[in-house]
Amino acid sequence: MAPPPLLALTGVMLTLGGQPLLDGADLSVLPGARLCLVGRNGSGKSTLLRIAAGELEFDRGERFLQPGASLRYLAQEPDFSGFATTADFVEAGLGPLDDPHAARLLLNDLGLTGEEDPTRLSGGESRRVALTRALASRPDILLLDEPTNHLDLPTILWLEEKLAGLRSALVLISHDRRFLQNLTRETVWLDRGRTRDLNAGFKEFEAWRDRELEEEERLRHKADRRIVAEEHWLRHGVSGRRKRNMKRLARLHEMRAERRQRIGPEGQVKLEASEAQSSGSLVIEAVKLHKSYGERVIVQDFSTRIMRGDRIGIVGANGAGKTTLVGLLTGALAPDAGKIRQGAGLAMATLEQSRASLDPERSLQDALTGGGSDFIEINGERRHITGYLRDFLFKPEQARTPVAKLSGGERGRLMLARALAKPSNLLVLDEPTNDLDLETLDLLEEMLADYPGTLIVVSHDRDFLDRVATSVVISEGEGVWREYAGGYADMVAQRGFGVEALKSEPQRAETKPKPVAREKPAGRPKLSFNERHALATLPQKMEALREERATLERLLADPALYASDPKKFAAAGARLEAAQTELAEAEERWLELEIRREEIEG
Repeated sequence: MAPPPLLALTGVMLTLGGQPLLDGADLSVLPGARLCLVGRNGSGKSTLLRIAAGELEFDRGERFLQPGASLRYLAQEPDFSGFATTADFVEAGLGPLDDPHAARLLLNDLGLTGEEDPTRLSGGESRRVALTRALASRPDILLLDEPTNHLDLPTILWLEEKLAGLRSALVLISHDRRFLQNLTRETVWLDRGRTRDLNAGFKEFEAWRDRELEEEERLRHKADRRIVAEEHWLRHGVSGRRKRNMKRLARLHEMRAERRQRIGPEGQVKLEASEAQSSGSLVIEAVKLHKSYGERVIVQDFSTRIMRGDRIGIVGANGAGKTTLVGLLTGALAPDAGKIRQGAGLAMATLEQSRASLDPERSLQDALTGGGSDFIEINGERRHITGYLRDFLFKPEQARTPVAKLSGGERGRLMLARALAKPSNLLVLDEPTNDLDLETLDLLEEMLADYPGTLIVVSHDRDFLDRVATSVVISEGEGVWREYAGGYADMVAQRGFGVEALKSEPQRAETKPKPVAREKPAGRPKLSFNERHALATLPQKMEALREERATLERLLADPALYASDPKKFAAAGARLEAAQTELAEAEERWLELEIRREEIEG
């Protein structure tokens, strides 16, 4: 018999602005669940998560939270108002039984001291503080809305490992495919206000979704009902593009093979044939570039040759110097030493991460055209603005919508539309996947595959780099940068591990570190009598606590109990919380003793 859910939403309905956003949505979170919530931008994923967290009222339906169950919610934009330090913000989210010292240690693991002013945090720092508050109390249910946004790769890898080791039930919203693939075992798809469940992780989702849509369309045709063209294009276009992208994937493998011919097995760039390249094929050539600020070396003896059509991914921890390296390659910065040569007729378009250049008061149409026109010129072709916006999943009526009313994902799409509208043969993208939903990522990957020029992209998205890059340039530390042919996974296979953190960042590698030989103590240690007794008796105690917890959960699952005996209901809820705490402490104590016993005996 399956255990009762810790959290359940049933038939939730919500109308915003006169339009139904949620129309009978369901969500069930069992103990230990690993669940991702997916859907297009604007489908209501964040709204449904806020309802699940108890932060938003809904029109109709039911929300059930198991009495005694603890829940923590990570919002996309945490509210730091009223807190003097980051430690104050974190400790305000702790329960009476939580350890403030452990919360401080978690802050330190994430490269923070706890004394930072929340109003002066960068996007990545604010995300780490909010994550600490969510993780510090080790809740029964953890609801995370875009937890990887603004994090660098080492922190993402650290977070992935941390979440994998938690006993908490997880509900995740994320655009990071690899993150979802590695962590989830169940998928809930929110589509047109309703939810559909897949009893498998995100790895199986896209193929399952395509089958669901194909079956739905088959049934619609069988019933001889018309499909509205706009809705059909928005919902079914991605599936068709994915099938066409099989040919593009084959072409990407060919491009990687060509790139591999120019890069040695150890990532050293071959520069001998520089003068022999045909005119126009060379985009950028760098020879022994060096750049430092004071005593800190950012780039040291870096050489590469970027040819027309190459797709270069740049990865590294925050602070490693990715922006500096891009500035050197594009000519925005002058090197302290070395030589940089750019090809003739280079026309560059850039996509900055901050999106500060978007005027919130201007409409989408004016943001693209500069104002005063209904048309835009793309590759020499004059196109109506609504048609061009449609390519980026905007509806025609959104053309005159102010930028301020767009979601984060919609602003990301607008930035892409503007960058790609500019005539260019070199495209420089800084974290282009931030805030984009999965369908927009499909669209972006298709557009980049069709882009005839050269691409330099800074990204922390492993799956995106695997789908786009022909080579990856990674920081090896101390100003050393090395290039590996292929995507992120190819780089890990050649290097033996992935992106490592700087000393102030969470320490994490893609592969397990090699065991280090330990120095043997002079005298063989032994377990004390109390430790041996605890090791022998704790398993029975843990089993008894698990049985008690199960009994209390069954008792509290009875909807009639509260009405018939409120005191018994309250006492059972309090005892359940205490039993869960005792069980967690007993399990941790037994694990510590078992590890110590194994070290002594082996």
